[in-house]
Amino acid sequence: MPSLLELLRPDRRLAMHLPVHGRGAALPPRLRRLLRQSPGSWDLPELPEIGGPLERQGAVASSQAQLAEAMGVDHCWFGVNGATGLLQAGLLAMAQPGDAVLLPRNAHRCLIAACELGGVMPVFLPVPFLADRGHAGSMNAEGLRQSLDPWPDPGRPISGAVLVHPTYHGYSAEIRELIELLHAKGLPVMVDEAHGTHLAFAAKRSRPLSALAAGADLVVHSLHKSAPGLAQTAVLWHRAQRVDHARLHRSLARLQTTSPSALLLASCETTLNWLFSHHWSSLYEDRRSEAINLVDDLRRRGVHIHASDDPLRLILATGELGVSGLDADDLCMRQGVIAELPEPLCLTFCLGFARHRGLAKRLLRIWRALALEGGGVPLTQIPDPPLQSTSIPELTPDEAQRRAHCIRPLAQCVDHIAAELICPYPPGVPLLVPGERISADRCRWLQSQHQRWPDQVPGMVKVLA
Repeated sequence: MPSLLELLRPDRRLAMHLPVHGRGAALPPRLRRLLRQSPGSWDLPELPEIGGPLERQGAVASSQAQLAEAMGVDHCWFGVNGATGLLQAGLLAMAQPGDAVLLPRNAHRCLIAACELGGVMPVFLPVPFLADRGHAGSMNAEGLRQSLDPWPDPGRPISGAVLVHPTYHGYSAEIRELIELLHAKGLPVMVDEAHGTHLAFAAKRSRPLSALAAGADLVVHSLHKSAPGLAQTAVLWHRAQRVDHARLHRSLARLQTTSPSALLLASCETTLNWLFSHHWSSLYEDRRSEAINLVDDLRRRGVHIHASDDPLRLILATGELGVSGLDADDLCMRQGVIAELPEPLCLTFCLGFARHRGLAKRLLRIWRALALEGGGVPLTQIPDPPLQSTSIPELTPDEAQRRAHCIRPLAQCVDHIAAELICPYPPGVPLLVPGERISADRCRWLQSQHQRWPDQVPGMVKVLA
């Protein structure tokens, strides 16, 4: 097995995965120049002139203040623990121990971890399921309205709500309407927009709309999943009307490193400044047009591609050929193309912001090779999960994981309370959360998922003893 250092050398394979800078090809120009300088010259501590995201003085504080003003919000913080750390800090700033928060069923697993850390009860809101693709779609206003009527009663105060927009696959929510509905209920709203950073920097009339333009109180952007920064970089935008600044600052201090990488902080600053430039606007429109033309060309040639609201996410419908996305991913690897997200019924590519010459020909060749392997009999669709109504776990995730547990086969878990998270990664969307009681139909659905995805969905599960 080669060492990690050996694996970081240049690679001839086509990078259709995160980060979206395409192995450096689309990094902001100033950042590329920095990385060409003397090795290690950028590996610095929080020197007084540099500071850090939570410091009042220094270049970082100055940059954050300027960017907040440019974005039209009250505060901005850089993150070097990805969107994960900022989402967790935001949730813990909204909810006190013993409170509850509204989470969409397709919330990222890091938010469940935040509930564990803070003794918070998640109240799950249903999200449409796309059976022909085997994954969640996006939330709509009517669905949320029905979920909140009657108002969920977890036996404790509900102190905030989280939304996902867009999803990992690029499906956008009716974000303005959702935020307005939740604000009308008196709740602050945080939006996980990790996969939609580019929406905030597109033309003003562009659709889908960014959660920042839609009035969210907290928005977390990844700067490597949907912007061309280095991996592990992110930004949190804050409007102070509904979320207290001091509480948010304390929450960030609990979860952020005291030794942030100066290189990653510089990547945050440089990437955001690049996104505000007219050069970025031109590059983004070019890549977006190229992606739309690519999909149109492939469809004309008979390649089946699922629709997405983000043309930079290409979802290959491998199940229609009788091939799982997991097997398709193996074939792509052999063909020198690294995809982003294999699933039982599809394979998602992240086109990113680098230019990929000859991509249409390579994907067409892959599709034809898959057609030969599949035999032409489509795979059966994945049935909707029994999660189509608002649900409240019986115990908070932290309570469930502190209690004595045993391990049972899935088939013997009916009516037991889960003591562990079942969560395929990626995409990091939980299928079972600690504290939830496993009904018979939920058990059957999980068993079907295990048969399709045995490496990600275990056949043995921890439940309360």
